[in-house]
Amino acid sequence: MSPAAASAAKGDRRRLALLESLDAYLLEGGHLDSINIADISRRAGVTRSAFYFYFENKAAAVAALMEELYDESIAAAELLHGDGTPQERVAGMVRGLFAAFDRHQHLYRAMLEARATSAPVREMWDADRRSFVPHLAAVIAADGVDVADPEALASVLLELNDRMLERLALGGDLTRDQLVDTVVGIWLRAIYGLAPTDSVHTPTSEGPR
Repeated sequence: MSPAAASAAKGDRRRLALLESLDAYLLEGGHLDSINIADISRRAGVTRSAFYFYFENKAAAVAALMEELYDESIAAAELLHGDGTPQERVAGMVRGLFAAFDRHQHLYRAMLEARATSAPVREMWDADRRSFVPHLAAVIAADGVDVADPEALASVLLELNDRMLERLALGGDLTRDQLVDTVVGIWLRAIYGLAPTDSVHTPTSEGPR
C-alpha cells in the first residue's frame, strides 16, 4: 500500500470510529445537545481536533450517520415499482419506511435536534426528501388517477411521511399502527382513488364472455 493510500485508510478508520462513538452515545439514550465532542473523540480513540477535521459540528456527524436510513428509505420507495396491487405496493412502502425508522429511531430523534439547530443539515434533509419527488411523480403520472400536478402531489405525500415519522418520534395521541394505516389510506386515495379495502379488478386476456 502506498503512503497516500495508507493515510487515506487511517483517515477512514478515524472517521468511522467517531461515527460509531456518537452512535453508541445516542443508543445509550443521550440527547445530542448533552453529548460532548471531547467524549465522542475520547471514546473513538482520537483527538478532539480530529473530530473537527471530519465534521463541522455534531449535527454534521449525525447527518453522516443518517446515510444508512436514507438508503433504507430508497429501498422502501422502490416497492412502489414492484409487483402487486396498489394497496400492496403502497402498504409495503409505508411499512418499510416505518420499519427503517424503528431500526434507527435514536438517529432520527438526534436528526430532529440537528435539523432544528443547523441550517446546512436542514437543507440537506430537505434536499434528500426532494430527491424522491421525480420518482414518485413518475409513478403518479403513469399509474394514478387524473392528477393535475403529479410533482406537487408527490411533494405533499413525502412531506406527510416526514411529519408522521416526526410525530412517531416525538410521541402523540395516535399509535404507530394508526399512523401507518392512515398514511397508507391517504396515499391510496390521493394517487389511485382507492381505499385500502377496495377490490382491484384487472382485465383478463380472454375478453368478455
